[in-house]
Amino acid sequence: MTVDFGRTSHDYARYRTAFPPELFARLAGMGVGLPGQRVADLGTGTGVLARDLAAAGCAVTGVDISRALLDQARRQDAAAGLEVDYRLAPAEDTGLPGGAFDVVSAGQCWHWFDRGRAAAEAHRLLAAGGAVVICHRDYLVLPGNVAEASEDLVLAHNPAWRMAGGTGIHAAWTVDVAAAGFRDLETFSFDIEVPFTHEEWRGRMRSCNGVGATLSDAGVAAYDAELARVLAERFPEDPFTVPHRIWALVARRGGGPGRP
Repeated sequence: MTVDFGRTSHDYARYRTAFPPELFARLAGMGVGLPGQRVADLGTGTGVLARDLAAAGCAVTGVDISRALLDQARRQDAAAGLEVDYRLAPAEDTGLPGGAFDVVSAGQCWHWFDRGRAAAEAHRLLAAGGAVVICHRDYLVLPGNVAEASEDLVLAHNPAWRMAGGTGIHAAWTVDVAAAGFRDLETFSFDIEVPFTHEEWRGRMRSCNGVGATLSDAGVAAYDAELARVLAERFPEDPFTVPHRIWALVARRGGGPGRP
């Protein structure tokens, strides 16, 4: 299945929800995302994570392979009065200088990388004692809820889709960073309720990798029309809330004060 988020960049920029403030508060308590820190944000997309880190006072360089997503990121940065330096490059080979960053972050994208190579690149980019941060937010598929119904529709329109039914916990990614030489691994997660109008949820699902990033324009329109019908018939409350899980991994590059 060929995935191209550039095809759904408008919906992605408009309807993907931001990470909640609690995530950044927890990361700050771990010494990550502090004012003045130099951050390389891999797979930055429309700049969702990069913008919040820039708003916290970090100097952020965002890297992505999609020119369309980076164009959306720049528009949103301008509207927010923030500045991020964006580069068109893959996460596995950014071309950025080694040892030049205090934090390497990746939000909602680690699963798209060649993970071993991306972890090695993160290690190369970081100064001694720097931190890699992998963050993810997943809607939770529960029996009878709108997320389950929406994913059932994705599978009906795109039977090749293989990313349905996630739990929001990504333990395998700890192996990626450990194998790259990171240490002091810590993970945490928490659940939140995110409000959506019918229009917003339809936009969110159109930006799904199994819909807008893979189906034809006609296929996306057919999915969207059927989802609108399901929402009206089965989930008429507007707006409604959808449970989400926030998950994060923080690990350190060796060589900091008192560390090998």
